[in-house]
Amino acid sequence: MNLTSSRFNVMSFGFWVLLAIGCIVILYPLREKLRFGIDLVGGTYITLEVQTDKAVEAMLAEKMQALSDKLRKSKLPLPTTKEVKNETLILTFDNLDALQAVASSLTLSEPQLKQTVEGTTLKLQFEEKFAKRIKEEAVRNDIDVLHSRLNTLNVEETPITKRGEKNIVVELPGIDDPQKAKAMIGKVAKLEFKLVERAGASREDILYELEGQELPPDKEILQGKEGQFYLLSKYTDITGKLLKEAKAGLGGHTGVEPVVKFQFNDAGSEKFYELTRKNFGKQLAIVLDGQVLLAPTIQQALKGSGEITGMGSADACKELAVLLKSGAFAAPVTFEEERQIGPSLGSELIRKGLLSCLIGLLLLLIFAIFFYKLSGVLTFIALLYNLLLILVGMYWLGATLTMPGIAGLVLTVGMAIDCSILIYERIREELGAGVTVKKAVNNGFSDALVVILDSNITHLLTAIVLYKFGTGPIQGFAVTWMLGTLATLITGLTFLRTMFNFILDFFNVQKLSI
Repeated sequence: MNLTSSRFNVMSFGFWVLLAIGCIVILYPLREKLRFGIDLVGGTYITLEVQTDKAVEAMLAEKMQALSDKLRKSKLPLPTTKEVKNETLILTFDNLDALQAVASSLTLSEPQLKQTVEGTTLKLQFEEKFAKRIKEEAVRNDIDVLHSRLNTLNVEETPITKRGEKNIVVELPGIDDPQKAKAMIGKVAKLEFKLVERAGASREDILYELEGQELPPDKEILQGKEGQFYLLSKYTDITGKLLKEAKAGLGGHTGVEPVVKFQFNDAGSEKFYELTRKNFGKQLAIVLDGQVLLAPTIQQALKGSGEITGMGSADACKELAVLLKSGAFAAPVTFEEERQIGPSLGSELIRKGLLSCLIGLLLLLIFAIFFYKLSGVLTFIALLYNLLLILVGMYWLGATLTMPGIAGLVLTVGMAIDCSILIYERIREELGAGVTVKKAVNNGFSDALVVILDSNITHLLTAIVLYKFGTGPIQGFAVTWMLGTLATLITGLTFLRTMFNFILDFFNVQKLSI
């Protein structure tokens, strides 16, 4: 029985040794395996403001498109003009009877829209709670889009956090080309397909063709990449939201021209097919962020796919494909603040942070040896193993090491020794009662188990709350604290016990230095 137990202890100790070697191999060289925060390696710190009112207006524009189809099907009067402005959908009718008929229908079908009547004009606004929800979702959507876009720059774990009601903070640690990242961040990437109603060499030419009439509120004149101007509807229901795929490739008239090939989803395919089927021979403008990329003539009914030409270079096509795949912003963003953080500051912080860890470890070693003699050395080894497991956990999770994270490491090391103190004091009590060394060790670990679990589970829950409700530096601190708490349980209850049992069996220890 004793022989079997000894073999098990030797095998257990061998497992921990092999695990330590594997961890060291994984983390070598450390700097290439762990990702460092912007406060340690420098980079660009950007604050964006989301124009949430535009998200509300975009939702109202979608409502307007759906409303037009509904009125046609119900054979209700159509508005003579329609416009979205200042978070309000404005519909103007020929007479009051037509307005009242539409208003009555909307009262039943669109209860979230508040109605205001001014003469023959019907103004529609979202209820305050509904509008607030749209704005919150717009910020969340923009954060998701930013994650997708920055993923293409190999900064997929870039900290992107919400601050306040409509601000987003983006940290770009160690990015070599922050201007490229800013260029991708700042583009709305709103793709639209609109029929061309008129074309001209200048804006004035188009207005002249309107015979002196003012430009209707639901129309706009946009310029193309080649300098041509186009009169288009301001609103459309065929947008980049309906895209299923977008990728760079070769095509065009020559077959080797850089193009962006796109494919619609089922709903988009049906709408695109109907648009091209009914408008044979007309020009279809492909609009990106308010500029007409090209306006080809519809020569056949197209259903599921197409291609965008005239981008100029393969790189431009790749960039556009990335933007279209990541999706358009739910609301445009503006750059409110940009700060550059140099790597020299980060190097100094790393040096001081590591120095504080080393000083803390040294003081703990002195404390452990002074109070627990040779057993204190085992505690120190367990602390080193604890740090090793934390670093491996951070690498495995893809977590970013920041200055608050280093502070979390220091705190974890200080708290980890509590586990050993509880066990050692219980072992001393057992030895004082006259039991054998091996039984005292086993009882010490077993009796201290409940207290250790209780305290560390409390720490773990606190760290989870900090991570859930904190942002940026607080989350970095919480991650290292959570990993440190788990590592403390592993090293204090299993690794330390394995070392004791191995030494007691291998060296046949009869008296414990504790």
